[in-house]
Amino acid sequence: MAHSRRATGPGDEPMLARWGSEHPSAPLVVVLHGNGTSEHSMIEISPWLPHGPVAYAAVRGPFQDATGYSWYLDGSDILPTCAWLEGWLDTEGDPERPVLLVGFREGVTVAAALMLSAPHRFAGGVLIYGALPFDVDLPLRRGRLSGMPVFLAHGTDDPRTPAALLARTGAWLARESGAPLWNVRVPGGAQLAGEVVGAVGTWLGDRLDHLRAHGENPLPDGDAPPWPTVPGGTLPHRDGGPPIVTERIPQHQESSRSGGPLTARLWDRLAALDGVETAPAAVGVEGTRSLLLDRAVATGPDGAYLMPELGEFAHQHPDPDGSVHAVLPDALAYDAIAKGWAVPHPLAGLRVSPGAVLVAAPRDVGEVETVAGIVAASHRYATGGLASDDRNI
Repeated sequence: MAHSRRATGPGDEPMLARWGSEHPSAPLVVVLHGNGTSEHSMIEISPWLPHGPVAYAAVRGPFQDATGYSWYLDGSDILPTCAWLEGWLDTEGDPERPVLLVGFREGVTVAAALMLSAPHRFAGGVLIYGALPFDVDLPLRRGRLSGMPVFLAHGTDDPRTPAALLARTGAWLARESGAPLWNVRVPGGAQLAGEVVGAVGTWLGDRLDHLRAHGENPLPDGDAPPWPTVPGGTLPHRDGGPPIVTERIPQHQESSRSGGPLTARLWDRLAALDGVETAPAAVGVEGTRSLLLDRAVATGPDGAYLMPELGEFAHQHPDPDGSVHAVLPDALAYDAIAKGWAVPHPLAGLRVSPGAVLVAAPRDVGEVETVAGIVAASHRYATGGLASDDRNI
């Protein structure tokens, strides 16, 4: 690496390519290229990204070598590069503006490091053909990215990133991160697929629309909220962690299913909640059953419902699944995710409420009580008994 040199340093302003809105409060999308190229390489995808009141800044990596610019020479450079980028972000317009990250290849490593080190600063992340920095000293506890939607794309035959590292990245994001994850796998991996670029544009458009309509959702504050609808008033940890679920929609549970008497027992508990009517679900796999409330009586916000126009606040999937989709206040959703009882809906914070989760099917009679208590909190939210950020229920 003797031919490499730092092109910029502490205190230096990064080199940028900008496009889109110049308003200082417009959402900002920060684009990070792969090692050995430059900020201009990412402008090629700009025609497929959302237009309107959104600003884009493609940043040049701080190290220069014979082929272009890079973010790091080895793992020891990653955190200083993150600090350099955060310092630049401090100067970028309104400090309350939403900021989203788009990383390509090694830019994914830096984007993920930023998201993990300072999740409160970012409203979402797009990670294309790259991997998380597992060997860097970053917090990787369960639920670290709760409330932060993530788009992930991998090529099935990526020649630059080891398959095992890509698999580990996908598994951690899906089961441990707490992020609503939209996961795309495409053939190849040597070149950026048009399918991925199109999916990125759609995902970013949905996320930006949600931010404009609802603002940024609160992030976890570290304190476990009370659960008066759960036996004992505190949600316990689920043995074995969260279940394995499908990576896209329709989302359903694939591991540790219940089925049979437990599914029926849980349904009986949920259908008996005050004011609830039941019906076959309008959306979902065949056999899914909805829990409905009369919106003329129930005073909860639209965000407390899976389908506000129908009054559906939850639905249960048929055997052999038995899991439940429901909407929880944000604080309760994050707690249920961190303790292994729930997995975020892949479109949470995009097309559905940030608190939309899949609640794991019960594996025994005791878990029926816990799952029923979690869904009872969703019912209380939909009937107006809770606010989206209420921690004192």
